[in-house]
Amino acid sequence: MKITEENFIVQIQQKNEDALGFVIQQYGWIIKTVAKKHLQQQPELIDECINDVLLAVWQHIASFDRSKSSFENWLAGVSRYKAIDCKRKYLKRIKEEPLNTAEETADATNSLRRLEEEINEEMREMLACLNKQDRGIFERMFWKGESVKEISASMGMKETAVYNHVSRGKKKLRKYLTEIGRGSSL
Repeated sequence: MKITEENFIVQIQQKNEDALGFVIQQYGWIIKTVAKKHLQQQPELIDECINDVLLAVWQHIASFDRSKSSFENWLAGVSRYKAIDCKRKYLKRIKEEPLNTAEETADATNSLRRLEEEINEEMREMLACLNKQDRGIFERMFWKGESVKEISASMGMKETAVYNHVSRGKKKLRKYLTEIGRGSSL
């Protein structure tokens, strides 16, 4: 079957690999542009990010809703989140690497600080549409990796209330990101 602009989404849903090839050919520039923009300080991560985006498209195409956003915007949103994920993985990886000299330690410390600042700024931009309490829950759960039990105990909330805040927050983020044209893969 010939893959076209009209059928490539359905074909990806049906797991036709040629449809993913169509995405690479027609929309690969979006993925590459977003990856390069967000990973300009870590160019060695760009290929990993592109692969992660394509895998996310393959696995999560069902979350694309043409009535809410264009495919280009949705793809740009997926690409942005995957770039941030790549930075986070990279940050975790380099924190675990042993350093041999004081100069390497100083360089690594400065690089880590800049990378953490970049990631924090991108997270603040994404979470700006949430109220203070929801932002705190999202940061603790999705950035710091705290469990719902830990969050509920420290905030004096029931676990179900934390889940409700997360659910409502995801809806707000989807709406906000769709409105600003960045799509959503939440």
